[in-house]
Amino acid sequence: MQLQISPSMRSITISSSNDLMKIKVAPRHISYRTLFHTILILAFLLPFVFIVTALVTLEGVNKCSSIDCLGRRLGPRFLARIDDSERLVRDFYKILNEVSTPDIPDGLKLPASFRQLVSDMKNNHYDAKTFSLVLRAMIEKFERDIRESKFAELMNKHFAASSIPKGIHCLSLRLTDEYTSNAHARRQLPSPELLPLLSDNAYHHFVLATDNILAASVVVSSAVQSSSKPEKIVFHVITDKKTYAGMHSWFALNSVAPAIVEVKSVHQFDWLTRENVPVLEAVESHHVIRNYYHGNHIAGANLSETTPRRFASKLQSRSPKYISLLNHLRIYLPELFPNLDKVVFLDDDIVIQRDLSPLWDIDLHGKVNGAVETCRGEDEWVMSKRFRTYFNFSHPLISQHLDPEECAWAYGMNIFDLRTWRKTNIRETYHSWLKANLKSNLTMWKLGTLPPALIAFKGHVQAIDSSWHMLGLGYQSKTNLENVKKAAVIHYNGQSKPWLEIGFEHLRPFWTKYVNYSNDFIKSCHILE
Repeated sequence: MQLQISPSMRSITISSSNDLMKIKVAPRHISYRTLFHTILILAFLLPFVFIVTALVTLEGVNKCSSIDCLGRRLGPRFLARIDDSERLVRDFYKILNEVSTPDIPDGLKLPASFRQLVSDMKNNHYDAKTFSLVLRAMIEKFERDIRESKFAELMNKHFAASSIPKGIHCLSLRLTDEYTSNAHARRQLPSPELLPLLSDNAYHHFVLATDNILAASVVVSSAVQSSSKPEKIVFHVITDKKTYAGMHSWFALNSVAPAIVEVKSVHQFDWLTRENVPVLEAVESHHVIRNYYHGNHIAGANLSETTPRRFASKLQSRSPKYISLLNHLRIYLPELFPNLDKVVFLDDDIVIQRDLSPLWDIDLHGKVNGAVETCRGEDEWVMSKRFRTYFNFSHPLISQHLDPEECAWAYGMNIFDLRTWRKTNIRETYHSWLKANLKSNLTMWKLGTLPPALIAFKGHVQAIDSSWHMLGLGYQSKTNLENVKKAAVIHYNGQSKPWLEIGFEHLRPFWTKYVNYSNDFIKSCHILE
């Protein structure tokens, strides 16, 4: 191939053995000499740049000279090579993997913040490996601090849940004082002409065992206000000896007519003697149990091998209320109310939002206990309770007699057929398993009254629709509010009771709407809405 340029610089002829091509150059404002030099330079420079770029790209050099860098920058554009940012990330992953396995040196001084880390890195000229090791140590330390703070928070919450709020304590004291000084506060409940109705099975009988006057007032008020037949309601409120005067005063001074309220103390039941309930005396006096419920909840607990949620569940199971006689009373309902055929037993941390009279029409199919099952439902945390949740299946007696996959059911709102119950040995079974658990130093189960009831009522439970009883408002902060509004009974089971400061603010209004804030005793004790 030959290249010929005419003397006038107006044409260029390119010839080969077979072809001849002539190019005419149009007139330009630039000089022909300049154009010639430009073509000459490009003819030499472009092949050189291309060759260098190709070599750098293929060799993947690590050091960056000026020519190398030019190749690296041009290479990705023309040859689709991975750019430096991706290579940097890949190298950083490699360094992080290298420092993830070795132990952190004991004397390693950690910065207190990310800003200080950057400053130390700049001043001490950290290499990438040292930086990664310090960063790992900082993250692990922060994780430990957060974990310890979470456990401390759970402990404080446990103590708050186990304590009596100042306002509620004040209410009990003021009403007790009123009982001694005000004859109207001591009037008979119910009035003499209504006494026969306390054993009339044509009425709807509710039983409530509690030492919390404010909570009892909410349960009774919500039931009466939600009922389509309040004149058919009879409430049997059972409390302990120290709370009796205050509880009696409240319902004597705050009528819920046309509903009927009876207030009795455990010491006023002739049947409820230590001869009839020897196991409960053992439960209250057993040193292992008292230490378990009132002792140091951290001692012996391996916090490094448990999750905060499991720890919270264990703390909840160590509430002192679980060794209270009031909490075990439900197992003696047939004896305490010998003339009644059917009752609905309520916990004191519930609110009734719908008429409950249809409960008396539910067919229990010959079973004793109508209850909501807790192994299936929309909320996977609240409604995922099976026997394995409550029992220690490594214990031979438990594994021999129980199925870990059997569905659990809930206390809090239960329909009890007392007539059918009296034909069973439920109470004896309950006592025998309580004794066995005491003998095993509480190694069969930890949580209060429900586990022995799950065993005692085995084969005697009729599942009812879950809309009758919604659980979890005392520990599930993400409770669906629309479901709460639709439920017949909402249950604040858990530590975050609505009368405590640790209660969930968005769930509290469902409870406070039934508190009479205009009442003089509530106002004087500063129980504020």
